[in-house]
Amino acid sequence: MIGLGENSVDRVMVVPRLPGAPGATSKMRVASAVRSAGGQVATTMAACASLGLRAAYAGVAGADDDGRFIRETMVARGVDVTHLYAVLGAVTRTALVLVDAASGERVVLWNRDALLTMTADQVDAIDVSAARLVHVDDADLDASIRVATAARNAGRLVCTDIDVEDAAHAGAAQARQLLAIATHPILSERALAALSGEHDPERGLRRLRSHCGGVLTVTLGARGAMALDGDRTVTAPGFSVTAVDTTGAGDVFRAGFIVALLAGRRLHDSLRFANAAAAVSCTRVGAIGGVPTLKETETLLAGYRRSG
Repeated sequence: MIGLGENSVDRVMVVPRLPGAPGATSKMRVASAVRSAGGQVATTMAACASLGLRAAYAGVAGADDDGRFIRETMVARGVDVTHLYAVLGAVTRTALVLVDAASGERVVLWNRDALLTMTADQVDAIDVSAARLVHVDDADLDASIRVATAARNAGRLVCTDIDVEDAAHAGAAQARQLLAIATHPILSERALAALSGEHDPERGLRRLRSHCGGVLTVTLGARGAMALDGDRTVTAPGFSVTAVDTTGAGDVFRAGFIVALLAGRRLHDSLRFANAAAAVSCTRVGAIGGVPTLKETETLLAGYRRSG
């Protein structure tokens, strides 16, 4: 499979409490800090590789130290980076991730250089016919729509990471266009509310049915996930773990879902497997640094089966 979209270098800082939280001060000591590779699709591809798939990543980074760090991390994780392009003069996408030491919840402060855009030629160089599934995000919607369209024309499955937070955002119309193309779109809960106008997940999924005939899925954080398959809703609860850092959990969920989907699992089982993978990722710091192995994911699933 191949994923096209965002990569990032994250500076992850664990703090006593998030700024703006009750009792927070304007100054606080950082408990720990790490440099970690991340980004939506880069994390998903690293997780797919860790869970046993052959995965390739397509995207752009700066021709700088952070860009080299991304490339080296992906290669070390077993991901094909043939279509990871270095852009001269561009700064690799970076993020400052503040993690609440008590809950593992985080705030992400990010910046993306306008030069980090794939060209049509770079997108068209990707051989989608060689992939069983193509996964895209909404960081560069022109590129995502182009490669998703090519994948559907080639009879391939298309999965998404859509995280639009504002229906008035310039990318909202293109996000709906991407929904119409995808066979298995996955949205964050915020994106579902923004694009559907509904804050109830089931009503939101049903409202978006007119835009997409595929299996629509929404991630619900610790509450798990919900999918709409035709007119049938399928829900799967989350797993209870001690969260250290929730960064990348949604990206890992998508990897788990993709792995289960390609293995031919039923929809409910795919959601459960994806929830388990995401839960394991929350027990470690960092996005790519937190991706689980297949054994870790199956162990968590087995533990819940025995206790149930």
